[in-house]
Amino acid sequence: MYKLVIKSIFLILVINASSCKSQEKQEALKKPNIIWLMAEDMSVDLACYGMQAVKTPYLDKMASEGIRFDNAFVTNPICSPSRSAMMIGTHQVKTNTHNHRSNRDIPLNKQFTPFTQKLREVGYTAILGNHAVMNKGRKIDVNFKHDAIGEWDGETKFGLFDKYDNFEKTDEPFFAQIQLLATHRGDWWDEVREQSEHPVNPDEVVLPKYYADDPAIRLDWAKYLDQVEYMDNEVGMIFKELEDKGMADNTIIIFIGDNGRCNIRGKGYLNDPGLKIPYIIHYPKSFKGGEVRKDVVSATDITATILDFAGIDIPDYMTGKPMFADNFKRDYVYAARDLWDEIEEKSRAITSNEWKYIRNDKPEIPFDAHQAYLEFYRPAVHIMRTLKKEGKLNDVQKFFFQDSKPEEELYNLINDPQELVNLANSPEYTSILEDLREKTLKYDEAYKPVSDIYKPKSVQNTVDLVQWIKDEHPDIRNQMENGVEVGFKLWGEKFKKYKKEQTKKTKK
Repeated sequence: MYKLVIKSIFLILVINASSCKSQEKQEALKKPNIIWLMAEDMSVDLACYGMQAVKTPYLDKMASEGIRFDNAFVTNPICSPSRSAMMIGTHQVKTNTHNHRSNRDIPLNKQFTPFTQKLREVGYTAILGNHAVMNKGRKIDVNFKHDAIGEWDGETKFGLFDKYDNFEKTDEPFFAQIQLLATHRGDWWDEVREQSEHPVNPDEVVLPKYYADDPAIRLDWAKYLDQVEYMDNEVGMIFKELEDKGMADNTIIIFIGDNGRCNIRGKGYLNDPGLKIPYIIHYPKSFKGGEVRKDVVSATDITATILDFAGIDIPDYMTGKPMFADNFKRDYVYAARDLWDEIEEKSRAITSNEWKYIRNDKPEIPFDAHQAYLEFYRPAVHIMRTLKKEGKLNDVQKFFFQDSKPEEELYNLINDPQELVNLANSPEYTSILEDLREKTLKYDEAYKPVSDIYKPKSVQNTVDLVQWIKDEHPDIRNQMENGVEVGFKLWGEKFKKYKKEQTKKTKK
């Protein structure tokens, strides 16, 4: 009799446990799928944002059926610090992930957890990449110890995702992070343009006033817009895949840029072309189509909002806030620029929908710091350096090419959206300058790094490559100075072969 009672109790416990697991699974299945599309190195350069000469029908449709945000900003204008902030939902300075390609073998401070793990803990399948996009869209690029696939405990296990490339019904609810590579500078730009059925006409592009109006610069801008169109088509393919698999109705799609465009004042700089990103949310089940929000949004808020969509409480360590909460309000986005390759930079900024304040702590380092990697990927910089020497740049265009930076910059973004007039030295704006300066200092203190570990990846090989081309291949260097992208990977391989040959000769 005693054994029978014990068996009965055990059976009841098993049934209850099974019932709880089944209930948990049912609850999980009610949660929406979430796809985060992250276009690389892209400012608000879509037709739905008013960019001229570009056709982006799929993203325009996404905006017309969803919500378009007009004042969304990343917290760093360079890929890996920006992505680090988004992966944790916490400003990259606070987590000590603010230096580009650094600390890759250092585990996160124990108080922080990647948001993909938070999603997995409530039943989400975390998927990285997509089988149909360029290079499969698997880029992670964050500045702490991690693996692409596997479990996470932050001590011995560092996996951020469960699987690669495909979302299926059996994965629901799923979160998929898909990188759209095309808009990143790369050796494929010419090929994409050549294969386009309607390449962008350089004569139709409208350049910002801080660019020289030169044929090579117009062509470079047109090539960039060709990549935007290619990327837009990939977005259309993902929408179709969801529809074909019967998952479109219960999937939230988020589209952003990971930082601004790869050009002057863009990626790497705290001006709006480097910080301001496109941001569109599509979920017709819940959101009225065609809505445009003007409130200020940080990229870390997007992370917090994803957790909110999944019904997860926002951790105290997060600096991001869920944007659909009744009490959501952000006055400023605090942004930072630190190490980028061999350039040991330090600048801070706060941005609202009206004002931009920038503090350059190393004014002796010019904007055009002749960074080795960028020598391959900035045709406009090469052209405008030459035009400056010839005395053919106006004051607005020369600003980027000065020998040093101003210690402070202040711009009225309403009256001066291209940030052409620095008001920092204007007496009538002293009170605004002092207020924003003080606010920035408060952010500095609030987001002080949790550690001072500093282990950046060396880029000496790229620095040596540029010097080798100057010394040994002046014809190629001349092409670069005339705005030709000669191919970073191509010449990197040539340099690698050259070094091997030199090593063999030395050994002999």
